[in-house]
Amino acid sequence: MDKAVQPTHSDVDTRLGGLSSSDVAERIASGQTNAFVQDTSRSVWSIVRANVLTLFNGIILACFIVLFAIGRWQDALFGFSAVANAVIGSVQEYRAKRALDRLALLNAPHARVLRDGSEAEISLDDVVLDDTLVLRAGDQVPADAIVAGSRGLQIDESMLTGESDAVEKSDGDRVLSGSVVVAGEGTAVVDRVGADSFANSLAAEAKRFSLVASELRSSIDRVLKWVTWFVGPVALLVLNAQMLAQGGWAEASASGAWRDAATATIAAVVAMVPLGLVLMTSITFAVGAVKLARQQVLVQELPAVEGLARVDIICLDKTGTLTQGDIVFDAAHPLTPRSGWESVLAWYGVQKDANATARSLSGQFTEPPAGHPADRVPFSSARKWSAVVFEDDMWILGGPEMVFPARHSEDPLLRQLAAQAADLATTGRRTLVLAHGTPTTDETVPADAVPVVLLTFKENIRPDAAETLSYFAAQGVDVRIISGDNPQTVAAIAREVGLDAPHGFDARELPEGNQELLEAINSNVVFGRVTPDQKKRIVVALKSAGHTVAMTGDGVNDALAIKEADIGVAMNSGAAATKAVARLVLLDGKFSHLPSVVAEGRQVIANIERVSMLFLTKTAYATFLAITFGILLLPFPFLPRQLSVTDGLTIGIPAFFLALLPNAQRYIPGFLRRSLTFAVPAGVSVTLGLAAYARLAANMSIPEAEIRTGSTLILAIVGIWILVVLSRPVTRFKGLVIGAMMVGLVVVYSVPIVRDFLQFTDPTLPTALLVLATSLACIALIEIVRFVHRRVAHRDAEEALRQRAAK
Repeated sequence: MDKAVQPTHSDVDTRLGGLSSSDVAERIASGQTNAFVQDTSRSVWSIVRANVLTLFNGIILACFIVLFAIGRWQDALFGFSAVANAVIGSVQEYRAKRALDRLALLNAPHARVLRDGSEAEISLDDVVLDDTLVLRAGDQVPADAIVAGSRGLQIDESMLTGESDAVEKSDGDRVLSGSVVVAGEGTAVVDRVGADSFANSLAAEAKRFSLVASELRSSIDRVLKWVTWFVGPVALLVLNAQMLAQGGWAEASASGAWRDAATATIAAVVAMVPLGLVLMTSITFAVGAVKLARQQVLVQELPAVEGLARVDIICLDKTGTLTQGDIVFDAAHPLTPRSGWESVLAWYGVQKDANATARSLSGQFTEPPAGHPADRVPFSSARKWSAVVFEDDMWILGGPEMVFPARHSEDPLLRQLAAQAADLATTGRRTLVLAHGTPTTDETVPADAVPVVLLTFKENIRPDAAETLSYFAAQGVDVRIISGDNPQTVAAIAREVGLDAPHGFDARELPEGNQELLEAINSNVVFGRVTPDQKKRIVVALKSAGHTVAMTGDGVNDALAIKEADIGVAMNSGAAATKAVARLVLLDGKFSHLPSVVAEGRQVIANIERVSMLFLTKTAYATFLAITFGILLLPFPFLPRQLSVTDGLTIGIPAFFLALLPNAQRYIPGFLRRSLTFAVPAGVSVTLGLAAYARLAANMSIPEAEIRTGSTLILAIVGIWILVVLSRPVTRFKGLVIGAMMVGLVVVYSVPIVRDFLQFTDPTLPTALLVLATSLACIALIEIVRFVHRRVAHRDAEEALRQRAAK
């Protein structure tokens, strides 16, 4: 039961001037404000939890504790590496969070309220109980309230209730926080604020964290799940082999040799865990988001950086995207003599809820009627016209084909109107008609309405629009323009920015069936007279056909489609509701930033794919080595400390640099398959080489310490060669990174204190020759694997292009 007391009409009347300053101060003191802590990005706890409290960190911690307990702290280096990974990942993501939260705070939507008898614009948190909200089209309701005054106020509550139809509100009706004003205007008295409001109590978390579909994230999660299943059985297999190699379970337990067996087992288990892969992914996302923030692009979810790079079709609203949104009045073309039309247009131009088109009239028409209107019908995106009544005259302003549909085409005057509007539309001008008729009792155009004057408007095309669209064309991203304006007007503007759009498709003729709708979308580039619900249908149809869809816009009529799209992009100048549901917000409204976002996303995907091949190759050979040595009952040829060094020199350190390099490679689906196509056979190659080396060395009675030294040297040499292979083409910077790792390898083997700590010995000539032969054999196998992998990747790219063409 709702305990809030609904205000009576007498209460509303006393509040028409809003609260006084003392009333506001009193409510702030009592905590009756709209302040509600809801991060626009991940919370600090969720960042720490994601980087610290993971299954793999648990495995590493358990291994770390065991080694300390048995006195082998020297082999617990990987524990410090895991701590460093967690700290670096948490710090990087927290820095990204702070940068994004600051931007979100600076660009947060505001609320309009009446206070001390005048209208004021305040932050959403500063709204207090009993404030009088001023609501206009495009606003998102900041707190639950009771309507005190309505002039055609219509609210879209779909984001809260799922009902897509706008609801007309009258005095005494409730409006819910989070809902959107789609038409008309009104005032409402706040009766629930902050955590008590409907939107916050119902969906505070769900509203923010409807996660972007991320192929990188889902693929890496799948790999981690696979490794989780393997770790336990493989650990038992290796432990058994090491205990048997130490003389058997009974003898090893009695002699204390079980400590060596446990150390070798931990070395095998730790090597299987791709610790750095999650870290590199998080850091790359975070760095990408911060780089975009410097370019005035607010990323509301980090994986959205990747998401836009996967987009293969982008749907654009015309106004505010291709054009600057600054509508300029062009000319009036009289049709039927009727006095008073100039003053009616002047009235339209000065209304508080006037859109950009109506406001442009105020410069040309300056003398509104003396009296107040007797009634009015507010503009709505669905009907695309509005009306006002002065005395016994009803004036209707809207799109010619919406005010006078095709059924009236027998009238010569209406045929003239349609022809003239069509001719003007082909020049890129927007057209509206002002019609006159007898007032009706419902919201319909009077049957006796006649067109009085045809109005034309011009829009300034964004100077960066043509270049941006040509970029998308070059990158294989299809474009669809979906607008509420006249289709021929939109098509003319589309042609100006370089699109092949001989004509525009009238959305009123869109078929109902999904397959027919998709055919219409595939056959046309420009769609006009599109309603908000149709925009959403177009996006849904494209997604159902397998496309990754981006939707850009700035108006409240774009909000539903932006929310439905894989990646929604809003202009900062747009409606608060539109920005609230977008994944990306262009803070300076420049459409030209989108190529930068796509490029950043492609860099993220391409670099993570390259880095993942390094980490997954290590996981592959570590798993195969553990299984092979466990089955062959051979001593595991590494100490944990030795693997920590090779991992750092061949994977960890270089991966950090490779993940942040510029990379413009086109996105191709199948990231995990391609990575495993290289990693698994490369891992098998390394395993075969090391197993053959270990068996031959054991047959030659080479000491165990020397076998370990040779194994580590083979793994380091082959690991650096894998780094070279995956870094091709090797640029100067990549060469410096690879060269530094080679120097590090020389230092590790030549500095006495490091050699002693890692238990390296000088190899004898047989060992050196065996190491050289094994390394060369492994390198040859790696080159073959890379050659086959490139052919597979090329085939995948061609198949992706064929599938895209089929769509």
